[in-house]
Amino acid sequence: MACRDSDDKQQRRFNLADLKHQAVEYYRNNEVPQRLEEVLNTMFYQRPADFYGYLANYFAGLSQPPVICKLSGKKILDGIGRPTLEVEVTCRIREREKRVCSSTISSHAEMLENTSNEAFDADERERRESVNTAIEWINESFNEMFRGLQPTDQDNIDKLLGEYFSKKAEEDKIRREAEKEKEAQEAVPPVSHPQPAAPQSGKKKGTKQGKKPSLVEKPILPAEPPEPIVKGSMAVGCISLALAKAAAIITEIPLYMHIALLKANQAIKRCLDIQKQLMKLTEPPVQPPSSVGEGKKSSRDAKKAPPPVLRKMSHLGCLVIGSESLEHPLTLIQTACANLSMELGTDVHLGLNCAAHELMDYSKGKYEILFGVHKSAEEMVDVYLELTNKFPSIKTFIDPLRKEDKQQWIVLRNTLGAKYHLIAEDSCRNVSKLLEDDSMSTPKCRGFILKYTNETKITDFLQVSQLLEDRKQICILGSPDGESIDDSLVDLAVGLGTKFIKLGGLSRGERVTKYNRLLAVEEELSKNGRLCERDERDLFDFVEEEEEEEEDEFDCTDFDTGIVQAAL
Repeated sequence: MACRDSDDKQQRRFNLADLKHQAVEYYRNNEVPQRLEEVLNTMFYQRPADFYGYLANYFAGLSQPPVICKLSGKKILDGIGRPTLEVEVTCRIREREKRVCSSTISSHAEMLENTSNEAFDADERERRESVNTAIEWINESFNEMFRGLQPTDQDNIDKLLGEYFSKKAEEDKIRREAEKEKEAQEAVPPVSHPQPAAPQSGKKKGTKQGKKPSLVEKPILPAEPPEPIVKGSMAVGCISLALAKAAAIITEIPLYMHIALLKANQAIKRCLDIQKQLMKLTEPPVQPPSSVGEGKKSSRDAKKAPPPVLRKMSHLGCLVIGSESLEHPLTLIQTACANLSMELGTDVHLGLNCAAHELMDYSKGKYEILFGVHKSAEEMVDVYLELTNKFPSIKTFIDPLRKEDKQQWIVLRNTLGAKYHLIAEDSCRNVSKLLEDDSMSTPKCRGFILKYTNETKITDFLQVSQLLEDRKQICILGSPDGESIDDSLVDLAVGLGTKFIKLGGLSRGERVTKYNRLLAVEEELSKNGRLCERDERDLFDFVEEEEEEEEDEFDCTDFDTGIVQAAL
């Protein structure tokens, strides 16, 4: 056995040396030899059992990501023998062209059983023309448009598809209007001859007694005309699905998991797009350069001009702007969402991190909500109620009052608590003390934001999360102010099963790192089949519970997992 092992090692060294010599000679004029020689030298040291597999895996990792190289449109038959569309996707994977998958799409119309022969023939002609147009779009325009793009870039793919279809739809609309106008001009109105009026006898015919007048039946409304279909539009949906299937095959995950990951990535992408839009909306206007002769005059005018709008990025990764009203930041977010074709309350929900303890002016005993504008604790309840009336998309208030204003917390809970998350953060800074003194002063709210700081231990989080769960309150993990690049907070939140996580804005590396880790965990859970997809509407599906006997006992409802972001 010893001799055989020795012979195997000598043979392996010979094969490695021979492979190294042949590869260097073959690729002598390229950049490959230097890297290949480095790999082979490493292999000589490690002596892998399967050095060919080692070499293949190494260079596979250095290859370019798969890209689309060809889209093919074909005419096939559907389940009842009518023509429909199929799209084949060919990608370049590891420098080789490979047919990845294909996708078909259903025809755009349904024919009823009582359809006349003329209507059936017209539908068949329109269907054939639509399929032929779709094949033309795919084999010419789309084939050129998508060549070289990565099939995993679904957002960009669908954006290009949408722009192309919008252009074709506008052309089709213009064509249809021109045809209608031409038909109206060619139509000759019929000549109508006036009918002589019937002679009136002078006596009015009265209704006979004992007979009820006949009821006039309401006419049945005619069927709405069918919505016009843009010929070739089948190509748009078929390509979008085909490339989604190709991306799932390339990444070696089921299609439903790929779709779930696209949905997760969209949530963070939405927040990032909104933040970029806010940066554009708050961009200070560019002042035109003044001439040399007007230097003194412009300097005098500059002193009278109002100060520029304050805009900076806080240590929390959030955009900070100057504002003259409480509604101004929310209106900016509303405008940003409208520019991105998003709807507040449907696509995006808002949470306000009020930080009321930072607004208290102790010399006046009131909250300074704006410069020179002071409100009492009682008046703050009315302020929040007015904001929710103007912006129904608000669903969460974090620290709306100081923890000392216990009575106002109860009033705010009774006013808004059945429809909104009222979350406390400032009152539970120390998790271990919260466990030591269960009766410590904390407001009656729907949940708490906990932070991993100082002497807090893992077992402390385990105990306090169980304590809040028993009370039917929400446990939220939040980033501390002095944040680091350690992303363990995400793993801790997922492991504890917290309902939300509060990470701050999508800026600064120490916070973006945690968003990236959140996406990585979600992708890993999805690959293992352990990711639960829930309806986002359930996050804010509040159900009122029966009132407890104690006056200050607060009813809470369980909620699904989500992301709470601090002040976009």
